[in-house]
Amino acid sequence: MKSEIRTITEKDIWSENPVIRQILGICSALAVTNLMSNTLVMGVGVTFVTALSSMTVSILRHIIPIRIRMMVQTLIIAFYVIVVDIILKATMPEVSKTLGPYVGLIITNCIIMGRCEAYGQSNPPGLAFFDGMMSGLGYTLVLMLISFIRELMGFGTLFGISVLGEWWIKWTIMVMPASAFFVLAIIIWVVQGQQSKQSV
Repeated sequence: MKSEIRTITEKDIWSENPVIRQILGICSALAVTNLMSNTLVMGVGVTFVTALSSMTVSILRHIIPIRIRMMVQTLIIAFYVIVVDIILKATMPEVSKTLGPYVGLIITNCIIMGRCEAYGQSNPPGLAFFDGMMSGLGYTLVLMLISFIRELMGFGTLFGISVLGEWWIKWTIMVMPASAFFVLAIIIWVVQGQQSKQSV
């Protein structure tokens, strides 16, 4: 059990990170990473949905007919996304308004469906939950790194708090969505280069 947990953690966060290695979930990675606070909320939301969806699919895996499993998985994911959306609107209305349609688009995040299909469908609920949580954490860590770079260089702040002062000349391009492509590409290049060295 411990070795399985260690393998899942290493795989989902590093060696097979869904964003860096599989290039999944990059829609939100590019859309909400100009501020770290928004990114953190999105990451927590995706982690919550991924973990609980994968666990639910695992619990129901012997009941769901094979022919309609994708539709059932989508319905399960949609349920948890609606829960996240309702909680956000009730507790953080300003953040909810800022994230706008991107919370609802968690339903289309390939990472969630991928973990339900690849892991939740064929493993016990506890491990499925942990795998979903680690996949969500791996996704969140990459997004937080992107938003750290973009917010620091674009606004001179971190979590809305000024850290570089008035002397910093703000890079307007870092606030624009296009900058996320470049930052993500550089991260993928660096990480995959490092992983290639480790495998030699």
